[in-house]
Parts: sequence; C-alpha cells; structure tokens
Amino acid sequence: MTRSTTDEAAAPQLPSPKERRRLREAKALSEEQVAAAVGVTRATVRSWETGRTSPRGRKRALYAKLIAPGPKAPTTTPSAVVAVAPAPPEPLPAPPPEPAPEARATVAAQAQAEAESAAEDKRASTAKIAAEDKRGSTGEIAAEDKGEGAAEGGAEAVGERRLSPAEAFDELYARTAPALVRQAYLLTGRRALARESVERAFQLAWHRWPEVAVDRDPAGWVRAAAYEYAMSPWHRLRRAHRHPDAPPTEPGKRALFDALLDLPPAYRRTLLLYDGVGLDLPETAAETEASTPAAAGRLMTARAAVAERLPELAAAPSPAEQSALLHDRLGGLARAEHVPVPQPARAVRTGSEDKARLWTRAAIAGVALLIAVTGLTLHTAPTHYEPPIAPAERVGGVPPRGGPQQLTVQDLQLQKSLREQLAHGPERLVPQLR
Repeated sequence: MTRSTTDEAAAPQLPSPKERRRLREAKALSEEQVAAAVGVTRATVRSWETGRTSPRGRKRALYAKLIAPGPKAPTTTPSAVVAVAPAPPEPLPAPPPEPAPEARATVAAQAQAEAESAAEDKRASTAKIAAEDKRGSTGEIAAEDKGEGAAEGGAEAVGERRLSPAEAFDELYARTAPALVRQAYLLTGRRALARESVERAFQLAWHRWPEVAVDRDPAGWVRAAAYEYAMSPWHRLRRAHRHPDAPPTEPGKRALFDALLDLPPAYRRTLLLYDGVGLDLPETAAETEASTPAAAGRLMTARAAVAERLPELAAAPSPAEQSALLHDRLGGLARAEHVPVPQPARAVRTGSEDKARLWTRAAIAGVALLIAVTGLTLHTAPTHYEPPIAPAERVGGVPPRGGPQQLTVQDLQLQKSLREQLAHGPERLVPQLR
C-alpha cells in the first residue's frame, strides 16, 4: 500500500486531454510516432487524448516527457492572473561581486514568473474562469454588448477575492450562456432546442464541477457538451423538435440559414467552430474528435457548399477573406434572430441538484424493491424439488382391449330358454344338496 501510494504521488502530472493533443501536434508528432515511442497502440494514444483513459506507471512518465512543452521565455502575466496572484517576494541581495543590471532584471523576472505560476496553480479554477479568453467564452458570434474594458474590469473585480463554487459557476454561466444559445441555434435551427441544450450542458457542468473548474477551458467544456446534446439524432423523434423553425425573412440571411442546415452535422459544427467561434484548426479538430487533416477537409467542403448559396463569399479572393466574411455573416444571423433567454444560473444549479437527488432516490427505491422481491421469492419458494407430472400421450401399436361381443336375437332366445328350462333338465345339470 505504501509503495503504490508513493508511486502515484511521484507520477508526473498530465495536462487535460485537449491540451495533450495540442502539445503533440505542436511538436509535429503523429499518433503512430507517440505510440511507438511509448510502446502502445495508436488506439491507446487516441484514448489518452480523448480523456477516456490515462497512462500509468512507466508509460505515464514516458508520455509526459514526450509531450512536455519546451522552455519558454518569461512573459507578462495577464491582468486577471495578476489580480489573483500575490505580490512577488523581493529578491534576496546577491553576494558580491554585484551582477550586471541585465542579470538582476532577468533573475527578478524569473522569480516573479515562478511566484505567479505557483499562485495560478493554487487558484486554478478561479483564475481560469476570471481570465477566460473572450473568443472561447463568448464565441464572438453573439458576444454580449460589453466592451473589452468592462470585461477586464469584471475579471479584476472577480480576482480580488476567492469565489465559491456556486459564484464561479454563476460567473461562467452569465458570460457564456447567451452566446452558447445563439451558437446552438445556428447549429440546429431550433430555438427551443438551443436553449434546452445549453441548460442541459450547464446542469451537467454543475454536476461535474470539480472536473470542469480545473479544466484548461471551462467554456469549451460546456460548449462541447451543449453541441453534443443539440446534435443528438434522437431529437428527431420528438414532436416539438422534428422540424426546424421558420427561416429569416431577409433573403441573404435565409440563404445562409438554409445552407447551414443542409450541411451534414459534422461539417456544420466544424464550420461554426472555425469561422464562427474563431478556434484554430487543431482546437477545432480536437473538439470534433477528428484529425487535423480531416477537420481541414470538412471545413473546405462546408465553405464550398455555403459559397454556392452566397455569391459574395464565392467572390472573396482568399480563404482568409472568406473566413472573415463568413464570420461576420454568421454573427449577423445569430444576433438578428430572437433566440430565447436562458434561465437564471440559480435555477440551472437547483435543477441539476434536483435531478441528481431524484436519480439518487430512484436508484435507492429500485435497490429496495429488488431486495424486497428477492426476499419474497426466497420465502415462498419450495424447499425441495418436485418433478412435474408428464402429460398423457396416446400409445400406438397395442391391440384393443377384448371383451364379450353383443348378443344377437338368437343368442338372447337361447339364453332365455336355458334360464326357463334349467330346473326341468337332467339331474346332472341341476346341483342337489346331499
């Protein structure tokens, strides 16, 4: 027990599954190369990068060393992290001879970076929510009507004190839920389903908040959950979501709306993440669980299909201009439509807690019912085995049972005469007592 606990404590820490894939692609390593270096199969490496499993023991150490990022020069810390991190300690006086001013500046910068990194690890959940990237959190499609200065001021205000889990969840919900509803509407074309998808995703996030709070991109975690629920094919069986809502009345927006819904779900999601939300290609591939070349192929095919409906998109001279134009058109379509406002964060949290409580009680009731049925069966079951009586069967090949035949008229007359004349017959026929 002591040895295994020591080994687990000494095992290197691994980044999140999405970060593992990004680090591998940043080093230009394929899944086959990583699998050959660690000594596993390609499917195992893909399972590590999707979060289904995690390496252990020697393979964990080799995998962590293989995807470890290279050394980076100290950079300026974002304002939100600086607000959370304490002031760096003053550098100790160096022994003589006195170093050069450039060396003292380098040492001070390194000490400051180390102190800020330690404080950031200590407050990982708060710092990640407060310093969330505006592109990933709001999606840039339906960003709230707030300036960058207001967002940075709110992040600094949040960083002044440590947030509770409920406050951190409410902050994440307030910043990302409206944008996610608009994104889900572009993905499905159904307003009610878009709102339901976002609320279900946040209920799942609150249910797994210890996991979501330490994720590198909490908004991306919720976005992926909302997209998965919104694109589920089982919604076609529901009467309310069987058909999409009415398209926009403006011809340009209607053409874009119809072009989006005509795309296959995987291609539509890739186009929305890359050109709408603004993710780069590796992040888009990781969120759609596809390889980077496959994501690039889906993106080009989706752009070509949309360009057939939008002449101005086909007239764009470069892919970059096509992406910018498509980003503006998607943003305009999302902001023009009146999508429903999601419920307050408190209602979503209480709904998640009530659902978890309901499922817990249902599981307990099911187990109690199973125990009761098992006890009743044991009480009423027979204590010994009684073989069943075999059913009757017709037996063939046996002659019919014999017996006296029916008497004819002559036989009856003879029988009558014998009975009448029996006493007048010879003595030998009449027994006498002697």
